[in-house]
Amino acid sequence: MGAWAQQDKATKFLWFSFALLLLIRLLSMGWYPLMDSTEARYADVARRMVEKSDWITLWFTDTDPFWGKPPFSFWLTALSFKLFGQNEFAARLPHFLSSLGVVALALYPVKNRGKRWILHVSVLLFAALLFMVSSAAVITDMTLTLGSTLVMVSVWQLLQSPENSKSNLQWHGWMGLGWVIGFLAKGPLVLVVCGAPIFLWALYQKQLLILWTRIAWIKGLLGVMLFTLPWYILAELKTPGFLNYFIVGEHFQRFVDTAWAGDKYGVAHAETRGEIWFDAFIATLPWPLLLPLLAIIAKIRSLPKAPSLTLNTQGEHSYWLLWGLWPCVFFTFSGNILWTYVLPGLPALAILLAFWTTRIKSSAVEWVLSCGVLATLAGLLFYVDQCRDSDYAYRKVTVSVVSDYQKRAQHAEPLYFFGDVPFSASYYTQGQAKVFHDWAELPDSAYVVFDQPNPDAWPADIRAQLTYQSSHGERQLFLWQKAKTQ
Repeated sequence: MGAWAQQDKATKFLWFSFALLLLIRLLSMGWYPLMDSTEARYADVARRMVEKSDWITLWFTDTDPFWGKPPFSFWLTALSFKLFGQNEFAARLPHFLSSLGVVALALYPVKNRGKRWILHVSVLLFAALLFMVSSAAVITDMTLTLGSTLVMVSVWQLLQSPENSKSNLQWHGWMGLGWVIGFLAKGPLVLVVCGAPIFLWALYQKQLLILWTRIAWIKGLLGVMLFTLPWYILAELKTPGFLNYFIVGEHFQRFVDTAWAGDKYGVAHAETRGEIWFDAFIATLPWPLLLPLLAIIAKIRSLPKAPSLTLNTQGEHSYWLLWGLWPCVFFTFSGNILWTYVLPGLPALAILLAFWTTRIKSSAVEWVLSCGVLATLAGLLFYVDQCRDSDYAYRKVTVSVVSDYQKRAQHAEPLYFFGDVPFSASYYTQGQAKVFHDWAELPDSAYVVFDQPNPDAWPADIRAQLTYQSSHGERQLFLWQKAKTQ
């Protein structure tokens, strides 16, 4: 009786910890500004989408198109702006809802295995560092993960459902939707993320014929093209050159050239080949630290284990394993990577880990998982605090200097940044912030922002026309008033 009571107490505490993490993640979306460079850049693209009422071409500036990504994530953010106003919470809300959709999809294959399975998969997935961060970040990776998870779960269900059944037809529809979301969220990359592990699994399990006959690939491809090609064609017609940049540049040169110079919107993320595995370690924290600890505890205390789960379908373990590890395997050979490339595999890894955690019949599992959830929550609160008012925040966002300018600009003086306009400055000024490279470009009166200025190096006549206003970390705000010529 005591063991069952302890198990119940541990389970309740894990549910409470997980619910608290979800609640704080939801509420925190409006607590801190949109960060440079990705969040503010993508939110600014969505802002221009609403402003221009242009749902085909993404705009990097008022005159330069953004060819780096398809529109799905931006459509969601722009729609949220129209419904809830232009603010941080609205910008992040669609991505949070997408993350909940990913969790729900990951639970579907295990929903009949009991509440403990549902709890463990949910915790192992959402409390992984990368998933938690991405769950409310204005990026395109969570929508790609939503689409890829929908494809992978649908294919798995189709392989198990009877042919010509009602559920077979429904899962074909969901699979098609997943491919459409993937193509409109990240483009042909979804073929690599989903197509490769599906094919490799079928090859390994000698199920290629069943995979081909059980799933209507040709009809599905035609359906996906019907819903995706129109946007790609219209995007190319409106701004010629898009397809060459996006297909060739973003999907080939970016990954084979560690110092790809063709990136129009940022810098190449050159990394050592194979570093994606270290990224995966960081992305799945705290589990790479806590689960080995749990294994040691289970060994020392000889914790009882349930019998191995009888699998309904041959090859289930290998399906989740290939899906989960494929992003790391594929990007091992790329020298231009981000840690978010690991994200599409996390749902499968959570399912795979749950095969082990649910077998240990001890409350120690729930207590260790609770520690992981609370560690992730502590990391979230620390990050939010750093983003609100710290040296890190001053480096990563310009909302402080923009707010100060807006309070001081009594006569609608424009705001100029020396060298380049940070994405957050463009977003928080509604695209009104300007850039200058030479003093002669400035109007008679303006506010100007410098990053790490050195006034002593400026000519005396320039210093006389600038009045220091305030400091925001390494950025300083000045009032420029051009001297009148006699």
